[in-house]
Amino acid sequence: MVKLNVNPTRMELATLKAKLSTASRGHKLLKDKQDELMRQFILLIRKNNELRAEVEIKLTKAMQSFVMAKALLNEKFIEELVAIPPRSVSLDLYEKNIMSVKVPVMNFNYNDNGNSEELVYGYLNSNSELDTSIEQMADVLKQLLELSEIEKTCQLMADEIEKTRRRVNALEYMTIPRYEETIYFIQMKLDESERAAITRLMKVKDMG
Repeated sequence: MVKLNVNPTRMELATLKAKLSTASRGHKLLKDKQDELMRQFILLIRKNNELRAEVEIKLTKAMQSFVMAKALLNEKFIEELVAIPPRSVSLDLYEKNIMSVKVPVMNFNYNDNGNSEELVYGYLNSNSELDTSIEQMADVLKQLLELSEIEKTCQLMADEIEKTRRRVNALEYMTIPRYEETIYFIQMKLDESERAAITRLMKVKDMG
């Protein structure tokens, strides 16, 4: 490790010791932050994986039902059926702070058109597979939106963990060792100067 290019004086020694103390405290705080971020990140990843597995299963079943319905129904009827959704979704988005990381919080509001949550269509051109598909899609929507919030939070936290890790490593392997080596160098120089001064005084005393 290359030491800092400074003059070996007592003032510089005191300044470097203060900087070393600050860097050591900063390193501990950042390390604690990194550990807590990792703990919360792992919890979120587990929740994300569980929710994603549930969503994928439900979406697969819904698509299977829809494919079956599409095979048995007139395609134009299905296109007309979904052309105008029975309800709209509005999004209220704000942020919350997790260990200095601003993550999104999404609140979804469902606004029904005509006070109905379901598509209205006649029985003549429909079948049970279509009913099942629509019901399954509606059921998974809330989880799908929740999944998008969790995955975005995981992405932001992963970025912050990486930035914190780089700062921790920079302090641990570069800044702190450089301060320590420079302090050791200055201390050695000062000790040498002090011994030389004592030796000179002793010689002057002997000569006197």
